[in-house]
Amino acid sequence: MRIVAAIIAGGRSSRMGSREKAFLNLAGKPLLQHVIDRVRPQVSSIIINANGDSLRFSQFGLPVISDDNAEITTPLAGLQAALRYAESNGFEAVLSVPSDTPFLPRDLVAMLGSGVLPAIAASGGQSHFLTGLWPVALAEILAHEMNGGLRRVKDFAFLTGARQVEWPTDPHDPFANINTPEELDNAVRLLG
Repeated sequence: MRIVAAIIAGGRSSRMGSREKAFLNLAGKPLLQHVIDRVRPQVSSIIINANGDSLRFSQFGLPVISDDNAEITTPLAGLQAALRYAESNGFEAVLSVPSDTPFLPRDLVAMLGSGVLPAIAASGGQSHFLTGLWPVALAEILAHEMNGGLRRVKDFAFLTGARQVEWPTDPHDPFANINTPEELDNAVRLLG
């Protein structure tokens, strides 16, 4: 199955003093590079979803796609753009992941399934709705639902009956994301 990973790099980064999290330095490389390194062996291709000047991502050498509707400011707009990209480029599924999760499991795609049915990740009793595997066949359904007011990935996951796959949190949560300077410091310790 041809799967494209869409790294969703939006967000205001308000708890990071508005510094764009994708570019935060973690153990000598940008946070986004850690995510790329984790997903690259698991997929056919990778894209970055971000609005604004795409040239800021040129160091990564990956296609950058913006949201179809910039007025919708939730990650669901990024998933919609990724599904449209996948549909137009012959992919069968999209692996969506946030750009601030440097410890993503190396078996993420294998555990989420074939990509024929939607699936999302979970750990420690928490659902990680943006970390999911979505069949491209859902592109039209998502467009229709967003036109009707759907705005949250969580609601789309419930609507599509996405299966939830649980990961252990020992020795650390593989879906821990970096939202604060303290979490960045903790990630440095985990990598050390």
